[in-house]
Amino acid sequence: MLAKSPKPKPTALKAIEHLKDSASYEEMMYELYVLQKIERGREDLRAGRTVTHAEAREQLGKWLK
Repeated sequence: MLAKSPKPKPTALKAIEHLKDSASYEEMMYELYVLQKIERGREDLRAGRTVTHAEAREQLGKWLK
């Protein structure tokens, strides 16, 4: 089972602290954007909003025709 989400602020601060001191605002924003998308995926996983690999291939096959 997937653990409950960490609090956003401490997670964001930790991520930003790991960047180089010369990091731009764009790099910082991108880091936060990626963290947000990961968390959204984790929430989907916890809520059961997922598809199997085979289902994804089938859906993509329909879209790419």
